[in-house]
Amino acid sequence: MSGKNGKQDNYIKQGTILAAASLIVRIIGMLYRFPMSNIIGEEGNGLYSVAFEIYDIMLIISSYSLPLAISKIISAKSSKKEYKGILRTFRCAFTFAFIAGAIAGLVLFFGAPLFEKTLAGGKYTGLALPLRVLAPTVFLVALMGALRGLYQGKGTMMPTAVSQIIEQIVNAGVSIYAAYALVKAHETAADVAGWGAAGGTMGTLFGALFGFVTLGLIYFLFRPVIVTQAKRDRHKRIESQGEIYKLIILTSVPIILSQTVYQISGIIDYSIFGGIQSSRGFSDVAIKTATGLYSTKYRLLISVPIAIATAMSSSILPSVASSFAINDEESMSRKISLGIKFNMLIAFPCFAGLAVLAKPVLMILYPSQDYVTGGYLLAIGSIAVVFYAISNISGAVLQGIDRMRLPVIHSAIALVVHVIVVFLLLKFTSLGIISLVIGNVIFPVIVSILNIRSIMLYTSYRQEYIRTFGVPLISSFIMAAITLGLYKLIYALFPHNTIVVIFVIPVAVVVYFAMYFILRGATKEEVYEFPMGVRIVRLASRFGVM
Repeated sequence: MSGKNGKQDNYIKQGTILAAASLIVRIIGMLYRFPMSNIIGEEGNGLYSVAFEIYDIMLIISSYSLPLAISKIISAKSSKKEYKGILRTFRCAFTFAFIAGAIAGLVLFFGAPLFEKTLAGGKYTGLALPLRVLAPTVFLVALMGALRGLYQGKGTMMPTAVSQIIEQIVNAGVSIYAAYALVKAHETAADVAGWGAAGGTMGTLFGALFGFVTLGLIYFLFRPVIVTQAKRDRHKRIESQGEIYKLIILTSVPIILSQTVYQISGIIDYSIFGGIQSSRGFSDVAIKTATGLYSTKYRLLISVPIAIATAMSSSILPSVASSFAINDEESMSRKISLGIKFNMLIAFPCFAGLAVLAKPVLMILYPSQDYVTGGYLLAIGSIAVVFYAISNISGAVLQGIDRMRLPVIHSAIALVVHVIVVFLLLKFTSLGIISLVIGNVIFPVIVSILNIRSIMLYTSYRQEYIRTFGVPLISSFIMAAITLGLYKLIYALFPHNTIVVIFVIPVAVVVYFAMYFILRGATKEEVYEFPMGVRIVRLASRFGVM
């Protein structure tokens, strides 16, 4: 593999750094959600989840798109060595983040009672408390978005990765303590579930504060390099502040709309579910409990592997944008192909593993709660992991090649179909919360199909199917069959769920990768591009599977 290609595909390794950090963050998130979930109960979990759906929408509107948008702009300028433009772009982006984050935070704080009163006809009583705690978090996350966009655009994911881990560690500790303290202090209050949810969101606030401080310290260390490069830049013309603000807005808005459409689907789901179930005679507590079951036993678990796809998307967007800026079609197609292949390498075994070990895993995480129903939801909905992986990375590719509107249009189409299906299932069947799981699968399926079709239309990219999709799928099925059989056999002889799960998961990993290499899912040249690729090739060759 030439040095040029190695440099071109560095985004795989950088994306893996961010993916590893995201995985650690998600695991910490699951670990602290377990005790916090037990402290605040299913009703508190329901309020916590709905509060985060609203918070996420405010975050998307104000700042979620900033890291992607800024990294895209800065990466394109880096490829042309426009260092003055990079510095001015960051300064404008930080100002933009400050204003947008402040406005969104104020709207969330003062609008919290209105959200509680109007959502699902006021069925989520106590919602205003966690929303008000989350309000200042929006502002801090917006500022972090500008800093992360700068680092990612310069081709390094390490600052983002480090800050995310620190942020989540603080989040975990504060969430558990604050949830316990507030529930204890208000245990006789009618809105104790709301106070519990507020305690959980307090961890998010303090985590964001520590994350921002970390990124700020890194910037002060990194700033002299940026300033020196800008002073040496000999480009005669750089965009004015007005032009840069316009570019940020034009780049951000399609990303905002695309993500907002997805996030709105969650709010619509909860609203439709609350309204229809209420009309059928279900109590507020039952509705919030079912919502908590869906959010903590299903969405939280599948968010772990989806985080890997999201990280790869954050890495591939500036990389593709850089190739697109200099019209390097061959490099661009190669990056897209390798990025999708790498995502499928991870997504398929995650789907299969969650499907067969859903109940055992939930028994470990939530032994005192309804892990049976939760396991069923997770098993039938785990396939969404594969399609979210495809939709996320393909959407980033379209944004990287300046087809910014297409992911928005595709998400809107998927949302319409999603809402219709969920409504019909809730209205005319007795599936209940399973309807939301089915809708959660349908959404990324439609987006994936439309995104890939558009990429093939506007680029020379052509993905081969056998090694990219077929081999991971077959390897995952073999892994799942062996894992399930081994679990049942050992559990019958030694009925200790946690110990058995800890034993069979490493076996599953070994079986999957052995089958993947035996079936020739990737060439040696492709594996070399992966993190620790040389070591992987040596190890696989030593055991005769490559």
